[in-house]
Amino acid sequence: MRSPGRTPDTVAGSINTLVRFCARRDVPELTPAALGGVADVAILFGGSILAGGDVFAAAMRAGVAARYLIVGGQGHSTDALRGILRERMGWDDVASVTEAALFDRYLRQRYGLAVDLLEQRSTNCGNNVTEALALLRAEGIAHDRIVLVQDATMQLRMDAGFRRHAAPSTQLVNYAAHQTLVDIDAFRFAAEPRDAVAYRDPPVGMWPLDRYISMLMGEVPRLTDDENGYGPAGRDFIAHVDVPPAVHDALNHLTRTTGFAIRTADPKWSGPPAPPRRPGWPSV
Repeated sequence: MRSPGRTPDTVAGSINTLVRFCARRDVPELTPAALGGVADVAILFGGSILAGGDVFAAAMRAGVAARYLIVGGQGHSTDALRGILRERMGWDDVASVTEAALFDRYLRQRYGLAVDLLEQRSTNCGNNVTEALALLRAEGIAHDRIVLVQDATMQLRMDAGFRRHAAPSTQLVNYAAHQTLVDIDAFRFAAEPRDAVAYRDPPVGMWPLDRYISMLMGEVPRLTDDENGYGPAGRDFIAHVDVPPAVHDALNHLTRTTGFAIRTADPKWSGPPAPPRRPGWPSV
């Protein structure tokens, strides 16, 4: 029996509302012209799907930054990245390789491109930020203007993390690796909504759909600046984020009327490899 208010349009619309909210892009494309000049550094975060490497390669070829960095040790998304690289690149020797090293190898082998630096200690979104900034400072690399390339699900949180830990004068340019939307087959929806959801135009290495939606849903409580969130009113891991009522409505609709669930943090990856600027670390 169909739950009240549950229709193909409302379920697809709710999911796509979360995508548009989380997958922030500040510019239409990653080129110096779109950015209004060359950035100091562009950073690719290992939590992205494989298509993030293709986006970053295009940015490197376009010359969007003076320096390039890939960030990521091991975390909740590492095994998925290893799996897609085994499948698509035939790499059978990646069982203990970090996300940064995997993307570095991908850029070298597929595009003949090499970045300037790898950060391979971080295990979650919070220390992705602090470890990246620490490395840039240690290497004396200017980072007044930074391009951030992260997975659609975590792009907005990455921005909030940098706004929390970087110098206030730092200019951030967000460019989510993808903004993958969904459609729903109305005929199949009548039987089971979860089976009716499909990607509209999935990029390379896309998450299993359940995982994608779960990750999107999980960002809303993390980004909400209240006692349970990651903002200043809660755990103080990230800067304040305004979460529009429509986003809360979308999450509530999906929670109430479908079987999709909010992704919970994995404690295995929540511990920091090094002290943060202030006490406390976000769970991944």
